Amino acid sequence: MSDIAKDKAARLLKKRGSISSLGSHDVKPRGSFSKTKDSVSTVSYIDEPGHHDDIQRPAILVENTYQMGPTKRFPVASVNNILKDVLTSYLQEEKYEAELCRQMTKTISEVIKARVKDLMIPRYKIIVLIYIGQLNDQGMRVGSRCIWDPANDTFSSYSFKNSSLFALANVYGVYYE
Repeated sequence: MSDIAKDKAARLLKKRGSISSLGSHDVKPRGSFSKTKDSVSTVSYIDEPGHHDDIQRPAILVENTYQMGPTKRFPVASVNNILKDVLTSYLQEEKYEAELCRQMTKTISEVIKARVKDLMIPRYKIIVLIYIGQLNDQGMRVGSRCIWDPANDTFSSYSFKNSSLFALANVYGVYYE
């Protein structure tokens, strides 16, 4: 991995809580494999590692609301605009580099999740999935499965393409009773 790509990935992660082993390229082959592989592992955390176990949190008692449906629907059009804006602004001038794109997927997913949460849609869980790949005349199919309520749950999707990479962003809004 080039020093420029390492610096760029480090700058993207500086404000986030992640530790990445961008320089770990000395993995030994396992079993009968004849090729050596580069390895990049990433650990993400919310607080300082190990400190969240020390704090005792009181149990939260929540009363029933008897609300069976959403008061505000998931705004698919607004989320589509967010996806288009974020993917275009982050990836317009980028060239495909595997390590950089690995870090960009995490950064872009966090930015999208924060912007969707800023819409303040009550009682919806937000799930963001980002796929970035090299553009080489190949095809890709993405499938997902879950228990789904078609009356309340929905999703938004946007695909982006430039000269060297493609990206697909999916945001699922799952109503939580």
